[in-house]
Amino acid sequence: MIRISGALMGGLALLALAACGDGKLPAITAADVNGDAIINADKRPEVWLSHGRTYSEQRYSPLKQINTGNVNEIGIAWTTTLDTNRGMEATPIVVDGVMYVTSAWSVVYAYDAKTGERLWKFDPKVDKARGVSACCDVVNRGVAIWEGMIYVGTIDGRLIALDASRTEGIKEVNAEKVKEPVWQEITVDQSKPYTITGAPRVIKGKVLIGNGGAEFGVRGYISAYDAKTGKMAWRFFTTPNPTKVADNAASDAVFKEKANASWGDTGEWTETGGGGTAWDAMAYDPELDILYVGIGNGTPWNRERRDPSGGDNLFLSSILALKPETGEYVWHYQTTPGESWDYTATQHIILADIKIGDKVRKVAMQAPKNGFFYVLDRETGELISADKYQDNVNWATSVDLATGRPVEAPGVRYLESPFQAIPGPLGSHNWHPMSFSPDTGLVYIPAQTIPQIYADQADFAYRPGFWNTGIEFAGAPGPTPTLNERLAGRAALKGQLVAWDPVAKKARWTVDYPTPWNGGVLSTGGGLVFQGGLDGKFRAYDAAAGGAPLWEMDAQYPVMSGPISYEIDGEQYITVTAGWGTALPVTGGGNAIPKIGSPELGRVLVFKIGGTVALEPYEVFQVDPVPATEDFGSAAQLDHGRVLFDRNCMVCHGPLVVSSGAIQDLRWAQAPGTKEEFADVVLNGKYASAGMASFASVLTPDDAESLRAYIINRAHEDAAALAAQTPPQ
Repeated sequence: MIRISGALMGGLALLALAACGDGKLPAITAADVNGDAIINADKRPEVWLSHGRTYSEQRYSPLKQINTGNVNEIGIAWTTTLDTNRGMEATPIVVDGVMYVTSAWSVVYAYDAKTGERLWKFDPKVDKARGVSACCDVVNRGVAIWEGMIYVGTIDGRLIALDASRTEGIKEVNAEKVKEPVWQEITVDQSKPYTITGAPRVIKGKVLIGNGGAEFGVRGYISAYDAKTGKMAWRFFTTPNPTKVADNAASDAVFKEKANASWGDTGEWTETGGGGTAWDAMAYDPELDILYVGIGNGTPWNRERRDPSGGDNLFLSSILALKPETGEYVWHYQTTPGESWDYTATQHIILADIKIGDKVRKVAMQAPKNGFFYVLDRETGELISADKYQDNVNWATSVDLATGRPVEAPGVRYLESPFQAIPGPLGSHNWHPMSFSPDTGLVYIPAQTIPQIYADQADFAYRPGFWNTGIEFAGAPGPTPTLNERLAGRAALKGQLVAWDPVAKKARWTVDYPTPWNGGVLSTGGGLVFQGGLDGKFRAYDAAAGGAPLWEMDAQYPVMSGPISYEIDGEQYITVTAGWGTALPVTGGGNAIPKIGSPELGRVLVFKIGGTVALEPYEVFQVDPVPATEDFGSAAQLDHGRVLFDRNCMVCHGPLVVSSGAIQDLRWAQAPGTKEEFADVVLNGKYASAGMASFASVLTPDDAESLRAYIINRAHEDAAALAAQTPPQ
């Protein structure tokens, strides 16, 4: 037994008091992370304990060693390459000198946060064939930590608990330290196209997790699991049971009372499940003891197909307020009643206390896809304000504050003719986290303009396990746009960093970008705002004034995720992840992004003042633009192949068969070279283990051959166009 002298005890007490003298609490370990630690996160600014740092999800760090006066002196302290390619969306967690971060395919890593030494890795070994069920890349947004355990949701719908320790629960596999799970639970029906990409949250010993899959056909819900045992505590469904009977769930009472009546008794929702997945946003007010959850789009998107009764379809596109211990309903606010455009309300929710008029209001703030910035009373759900944070939003003119409903533009529901809407399904703001600075009172929104022509898919029929939007993705027949026309089309896609004043209800400043789909935001006590870009740059701005970047560096890969800040041994660090992939680069393809990438492995970038690490030179591997075989196919076959491609393949391989590089560019692939090889891939699932599942349930052999003809035809068109280009001077 070790005895500690009275003198030593007194010294330790003085050190503890000194640590608390400036309002700070003493350092903690992973085992000490609980509700009190997260609630008091501002008193330990050196760590990042929850997805948004605090339960309020403000993504503001009080650290200020790095500030407007010296940010131009920061450089890379360390960087590391992860073991998967595809998109990077993770927000790291940092405590006790350890960084916990995830990559594509739900892989978890632990690093020494000061040196970058890898401590261990956990690979859930997801069946790569599940990738076909991931609408927007096989990404993961991070882990949660609670009382010495790390929690991660996986792309195949599992919730897994790991020991957070540097040394416990580890075995050596091929000279690598690999974690073993403490427990794991399947949270979804794995026979259906559910996914999990969002980060869990932990409240009062319960791990909260939602799911995705509403593009395909699932019934959404959020669940709570005991953090120690993995036993499910409650589940709240976000759309009705197809027969409107009780589920023995936390949602039963409110569906009986009000939500069932917002759905008809017929329509595709009775087969698809209706959608409404909770795939990202959560926040928590410990004083009110209310959990806030963002809910997603319907299945199909097109309400006329989903539910021809014309109801509001609760709780699609809503913010739900629940009691975290029981899942009991408190209130809801629906941002887009009867949503028909993929206008989710799953975007980041921020809680703050702000003075409006002569009263300090406890508010919840959100900038969902639909282009309006909402300020709600977070105790009652009362709408305080709703204003366009992008001036060009055209699907609705305003939100009626008396009813809380949008004033829709004529024809926006595309029942009789197509409607070109701003925003499109990727939204005026997507998953990229925004930030609120209590210093400036501003919310920093990664906003964008990506229009979409919405049109009814006249021959829509539900296809289990595949995209079921009810929207016609196939473009009109006609000549393929030239390379220059495609560049002009890209010019219509824009991005902005908007510094929004929620009291004045207007932008205080904006930064314009030539590309959309820019990264998440961090604000700091040093008067800074950090944001990455689709162009691969990572930048810092003056939080009060905006303007030109005070600092920027070329991260080489797109920087999409939310940055964080932490401190070790008196040095402040800024961290962000980067990689090729995520929704726009994958679904929009090479025509939508400023540069084509290669399927490189993701990376973590860590900065500090005086950092001197240099990135290795990066060169994109250039594929020879040579079609795999001769052009073939009749006009009818090519047009049939075009429609099939747009409806089935475009979301991964890009419009006009032009890939961003994150996934193979089929124009120059070898598989379309022969009928047999292509059928082996598309119908027989030859590459299912790499993420290319079989489409035999929705495509016939003749369909596959029409697809092949279209791909080869597009290859020949672009090979000729590229050959005719004037070489750059």
